[in-house]
Amino acid sequence: MRRTVVNVLAFGGGFVIMALELLGGRILAPYFGNSIYVWGSIISVFMLSLALGYLIGGYVSLLRPSLARFAVLFLAGAIVTGPLVFYADPLMKTVFDHIEDPRYGSLVAASALFVAPTVMLGMISPYSVRLMVHETAQSGRVAGTLYFVSTLGSALGTLATSFYLVLWFEIDTIVLLLTGTLIVLAAIGRVADRIA
Repeated sequence: MRRTVVNVLAFGGGFVIMALELLGGRILAPYFGNSIYVWGSIISVFMLSLALGYLIGGYVSLLRPSLARFAVLFLAGAIVTGPLVFYADPLMKTVFDHIEDPRYGSLVAASALFVAPTVMLGMISPYSVRLMVHETAQSGRVAGTLYFVSTLGSALGTLATSFYLVLWFEIDTIVLLLTGTLIVLAAIGRVADRIA
């Protein structure tokens, strides 16, 4: 059961990360357009933030790893993702008023909006591996399976967001849905820890 729960949580984390990244383009577009500069900024911010999250998550996973502590990562992700609906627009307006160049303006705005959520969500993958690896000989297979599951979640998050969610809902509603998803995943992890 523990293995299934960790895989479900890793899948959900991957889904949310890519859904949020795609939404980044829609969030920045009214102020900075939809040019390659904007997408270059968004992709760079997400990649660097994920890298930092992986690094921090690796260290955090060494401190008495458990499903309950794993659940806290999802809850913390929700806490830093949800407020985007309140401060994204005023923050972008401020950046837009002070930085005219769309390259640097979009980079600053993307950093201010997405570094914290993406670092938190980036911590999920290494923590997942730590929860699943019990023998060194299994580490490669376990890591490969978890990255497969997480990347599958990312792919489905990309398709679901770009093909359906942005057509059905407003951006703020999608952000709140993603926040709710993270809260549900945190609850699953917490309940599973009590049962295990």
